[in-house]
Amino acid sequence: MTRQDKYSKLMISIRKIVRAVNLESKRIEKNFGLSIPQLLTLKFLKESPDFKSTMKELKSHLSLNASTVTGIISRLELKGFIARLPSPIDKRSTPVVLTSKGHTLVNTTDESLHERMSKNSNLIQDTEFDKLLLSFETIIHLFDIDDIDASPIISGQTEM
Repeated sequence: MTRQDKYSKLMISIRKIVRAVNLESKRIEKNFGLSIPQLLTLKFLKESPDFKSTMKELKSHLSLNASTVTGIISRLELKGFIARLPSPIDKRSTPVVLTSKGHTLVNTTDESLHERMSKNSNLIQDTEFDKLLLSFETIIHLFDIDDIDASPIISGQTEM
């Protein structure tokens, strides 16, 4: 196989990943009316004690900045999937809680691409996983995109 053939194969593989992420994003939007980060927020709340979390915990879990998480929370609240509860102890803190409507929605969703990837990554050995990480770091370097911020959450769209 020539270098050009290998390059073409690499680019096809990358395009498949990008396309899968975009298709997943569109599928979730069409089926549930949510973005991937919104869905992951609801799933995180479902797994949290008392279905409740702080903005700080959500920000950390999603690896997104505070303003983006605030936007996600605002949109979910408008749809009735979550509620903000004022804290009687700390007026600066407003816990977010999953509503029954949000709980019902989360229970109707299937496994996301992000969740499948997370689950399936446990099927490969650590050494193989390390090689995979190194390969992606090399690709990122070749594309000269080292300085682009990215969340570990697979998302085909930008949360606005």
